[in-house]
Amino acid sequence: MVSVCLASYNGEKFIKEQIDSILIQLQPNDELIISDDSSTDNTVKVVRSIPDPRIKLYTSNNFRDPIKNFQNALSYAKGEYIFLSDQDDIWIENKYEEMINLLKDYDLAISDSIIVDEQLNTLHPSFFSYFKSGKGIIKNVIKSSYYGSCMAFRKTILDVALPFPDTKEIGHDLWIGLVAEMIGKVIFYKKPLILYRRHSNTFTPANVGKSKRRIYQMLLGRLIMFNELVKFYIRRNYKWKKG
Repeated sequence: MVSVCLASYNGEKFIKEQIDSILIQLQPNDELIISDDSSTDNTVKVVRSIPDPRIKLYTSNNFRDPIKNFQNALSYAKGEYIFLSDQDDIWIENKYEEMINLLKDYDLAISDSIIVDEQLNTLHPSFFSYFKSGKGIIKNVIKSSYYGSCMAFRKTILDVALPFPDTKEIGHDLWIGLVAEMIGKVIFYKKPLILYRRHSNTFTPANVGKSKRRIYQMLLGRLIMFNELVKFYIRRNYKWKKG
């Protein structure tokens, strides 16, 4: 069984297109879990209009936080394998099959993606190439390569990763990726398996014109990440020795 976990908020414009691209690939006993964070548009109405029993919609949440919204969706996951999904991307044909095959040998797999604009025109053919994605704990603490919309992992990783650190300095996807690197096997699969939708006017290189204040916040955030990783390492090794 596979669980696809999607966190939604005011996504009425593209969410049906994304859901359709997912459902066509899922098996009959799989599930698409959608946690909605009190959308004020027609997101919930759009989701409810899709007559598919594999959709499990959870509403009346008031997190105002995508990390907590994803954590809520993941808390309901029952599948052996888990996919993360944003509300506005598109799954490319065979994403499901290829990622499941990878998870037979790896604990977490992350695929490349094609970066597109709102109309699905290509902005860049490879997310990995553009952002220099790859493994490495220090590398990803400095600049994360773990984007949830491209990730799938075994339930055993999720069981260890939850609950997420109570800080906004570590995204849910980055935390899952770092945990997987610490306790399992990770692969960066160099084949695009989603259309990663972004606004063309916001698709610009990072680190341009950062203020001293912003640099300070960035450094503080990295220290918080390392602190959480050290605490995780100590907790896990202590439990292992006691066991």
